[in-house]
Amino acid sequence: GLLFIGLTFLFSKLSQLITRLKPEGKRETQLKSDWETVPNTHSLLEAKLEKQILFGPVGVRLRRMDGVPTVLGEHVFGKKVKEIEEGLILEKWNSLEASGLPDFDICLYDPEKDSLQVLTQISCFDWHLAEKNEKKLTFKWFDGTQGGEQLVQL
Repeated sequence: GLLFIGLTFLFSKLSQLITRLKPEGKRETQLKSDWETVPNTHSLLEAKLEKQILFGPVGVRLRRMDGVPTVLGEHVFGKKVKEIEEGLILEKWNSLEASGLPDFDICLYDPEKDSLQVLTQISCFDWHLAEKNEKKLTFKWFDGTQGGEQLVQL
């Protein structure tokens, strides 16, 4: 019992030491309650924290920085944003409840028309745009046990 307590204390002190040595610049940035510029949007969109899932993703409200009213304000989005020639690929949340997630619509936002087009639905946190050929998009996903891909026509 005494050996266990000693080892626990030793690892606790070692963890504190490693935490102090970690460079400040490498910490993950979390969205605060203020509006912040969304990366990969050429300063077009701002995001404000709406929902933080414990040990999970962050849901945000989006708005245009130029002040133009937008359809984006009606929905909550994940923080994944991918710019393509036709617009911005966004992850629109269909639920804010942790039990309802992951349930996302992958959408194309066209800032010129201020339109939001649902491309496909993915029920997985780990997804990405794998390939774009002319008017075809390939999304790949992995849910921890199985993976797959979805082809979408634009």
